[in-house]
Amino acid sequence: MRWPWPGALSGRAKLLAMVLSPIAIALPIVVGLLLYWANAYYDRLLVYKVSADLTVADQHLQTVVADTGQSVAALASSYEIALAAGAPARLKALLARAARERGLAFLLLLDARGHPVAAAGSGWPGESSAHWPVVREALAGNAAAALDVFSAEQLDALDPALAARAFIPAPAVGAPQETRVAETRGLVVHAAAPVRDAEGRVTGALQAGVLLNGNLAFVDRINELVYREGTLPLGSRGTATLFLDDLRIATNVRLFEGERALGTRVSLDVRDSVLGRGNVWLDRAFVVNDWYVSGYQPIHDSFGRRVGMLYVGFLEEPFRRARAGALGVMTALFAGLAILASVFFLRWARTIFAPLERMNAAMSAVTAGDAGARVGETGSRDEIGELARHFDRLLDTLAAKTAELERLNAELDRKVAERTAQLELAQKQLFVSEKLAAIGELTAGVAHEINNPVAVIQGNLDLMRELLGERAQDVANELKLAGEQVNRIRLIVTKLLQFARPGEYAGYLEDVDPNAAVADTLVLVRHLVARGRIGIVEALAATRRVRVARVELQQVLVNLMVNAIQAMPEGGTLTVATADWDERGVRITVRDTGTGIRPEDLSRVFDPFFTTKKREGTGLGLSISYALVERYGGRITVESRPGEGAAFTVWLLAEPAVREAGGAGAAWAAVEDAPHA
Repeated sequence: MRWPWPGALSGRAKLLAMVLSPIAIALPIVVGLLLYWANAYYDRLLVYKVSADLTVADQHLQTVVADTGQSVAALASSYEIALAAGAPARLKALLARAARERGLAFLLLLDARGHPVAAAGSGWPGESSAHWPVVREALAGNAAAALDVFSAEQLDALDPALAARAFIPAPAVGAPQETRVAETRGLVVHAAAPVRDAEGRVTGALQAGVLLNGNLAFVDRINELVYREGTLPLGSRGTATLFLDDLRIATNVRLFEGERALGTRVSLDVRDSVLGRGNVWLDRAFVVNDWYVSGYQPIHDSFGRRVGMLYVGFLEEPFRRARAGALGVMTALFAGLAILASVFFLRWARTIFAPLERMNAAMSAVTAGDAGARVGETGSRDEIGELARHFDRLLDTLAAKTAELERLNAELDRKVAERTAQLELAQKQLFVSEKLAAIGELTAGVAHEINNPVAVIQGNLDLMRELLGERAQDVANELKLAGEQVNRIRLIVTKLLQFARPGEYAGYLEDVDPNAAVADTLVLVRHLVARGRIGIVEALAATRRVRVARVELQQVLVNLMVNAIQAMPEGGTLTVATADWDERGVRITVRDTGTGIRPEDLSRVFDPFFTTKKREGTGLGLSISYALVERYGGRITVESRPGEGAAFTVWLLAEPAVREAGGAGAAWAAVEDAPHA
C-alpha cells in the first residue's frame, strides 16, 4: 500500500493530521517515559529506605555489643571484685547478682591463663577460655566485645539452661538447602575485661555473654527503632531478624498462624550472596510467606568469620498496590485528557477548514460563470472568516473600487488602534511586574538585614532619652513599650540563632554545685512564685558537683521553672529535687501540680517552634534547653499525666562528654539507660 504524498492531500486532511499528530504520537511517548521514570524512581526510593533502615539496625546491634563490653569492664574494675577475691562463696554470690542486674547469660572469673576461678551459674567449663580472641585481649590488658558462636557443648558447660534456651527447632518451612532439624548452637554477645591487682597487674579476666537465640526483646527493640508507628504508610509492616548462618534465631516475622518464624531459613539466593560472598543484599526477597523489600548484611564473629546475618524489611504488597493504583490513575487521566483534547481540537479544526471549503466552492462557481455565487455567512470571526467576508464584498463592489479602498483603509486604522491599545496595556503590565519585582527584592533585603534597623531603633531610643532629659518622663511609657518590642525582636532572632548554632553560644565550663544552682535560680523566679500563689518544696540531696557552664545550667533551670509556674495559673506546688545518679552524675527534677501534658503532645515538647501557649512564646525554650544539656552529654526527660502535673528531669554527667551541637533527639549513648518519658 502506497501512502499518499503530503502534497496531494487536501487542506482538510493536512489540518486534521497536524491537529491529531501530537496527541496520537507525542502524548503516548511522554506518558510512557513518565510512567517508566516514576516506576524506576519508586523502586530506588524503596531500596534507599531499606538501606537506611539496615544502617539503623546495625548501629543498634553494635551499640548493644559495645554496652555489654563497657558493663563487663566496669564490673571488672570495681572494688567489689577485689574485695571478694579469695572468698569463693562471696565471689560466686557477687557474680550471680551482677549477672542478673546486667542481663548476662553467663559470667565467669578467669585466672591469668584463662581457666575459670568462679562462675555465676551452676555450670563449670573445664577447659581454658584463652582460645577466644576477646579473652586473649582481656588477658593482655584490654577490654573487648564481639559476637561469637558457642557450640551446644560449650553452652551446656557454662550453664545447662543456656543449651536449652539456645535450642531452636527447624520446621520444614523456607529454603531447602539444609537438612538439620534444629539449631543447637548459640549466637552470643561475648565480652571480656581484665581484672587487675592493687599494683595494676593483670591477674585474670571477667568473661560474660548475652545469648541472642530466641531473644525476642532484642529484635522487637530493633523493629521499634527502625519502624516506629507511622513510618510505614499504606498498611505495610516492618520486620527485623537475626540469623545464625541462614536460620532465624530471633525474629518478629510471623508464620501463617501468627507464630514467630523461628527456625525458618533464608532463600538460597540471599544466602549465597550474603554468607557466601559477603555482600549486602538490598532488594525484594520472599520472606517466609510474602514478598518484602529487604536488607541483609553479614555478621562476623571475633575470628572474622561470617557466622550470620542481620535483616530488616517491610511488606512490599501495600506499596505495590499503591504504585499500581497511582500509575493506573495517571494513565487513565492522560487517556481521558487525550480524548477530550482530540474532540476539542477536531471541533476547533472544523471552524478553520469549513470556511475554506466554502470559499473554494464559491471561487469555482465564479470561474464557471456564476457571477452571483457568494461564500455567505460562515459563523467564524477569525482571519479565515474575515477573508470569506472580504471575498464576498470584493465580488459585490467590483464597480466601486475606490470606495472599497477607503473602507479598507479605515478598517486598517481601526486594527492599528487596537494593536496600539494592546501594546500600551502590555507596557503597563510590564511596568507593574517590574515594580512588584523591585518590592520583592527590597522585602528580602529588609528581612536579611533585620538586625541593623533594630540596632538603629534601639540607638535612637537611647538618644531620645538622653536628649529629652527630664522631659522623657512625659513619654516614658511609650519609650518603654518601644524598647520592650525592640528587645523582643532581638530575643527572637537570638533564640533562632542559639537554636541553629548553639555551639557559638557555649559558656565557660566550671565545677558547679547543683544545689547552689537551684537555690540561685529560685531567687530569680521568686517574684513569679509569689504572684501565682505557688508553694515551693526543695529536696536537694545531690552530693556531687557537675562540670558545666553555670550560666547555661541556670538558663535551663529558669526555663523549666517558668514553664512549671505558667502551668499552674490557679496556684499549686513547685517541687525542685536534686539527687546523685548512679556513679555517673546528678539529676535535677522540676515538678509541678498543673494540668499536665496531653499524651499526643508529650513526644513533641522538645520540637522547635512547638508550644501549647498559643498567644505567647516562640516554642524554642525547651528545644534550646535540650540542646544546651545535650552538648555536655546530658539529657532532659519528661513525665506527665493529664491532670496530675508534669516532671522534667535534667540528667547531667559529672564529667561532661562535650559534643558538637546537634538538634534535640540526637543519639546519646552515654546515658542510654536513663528513664524515658
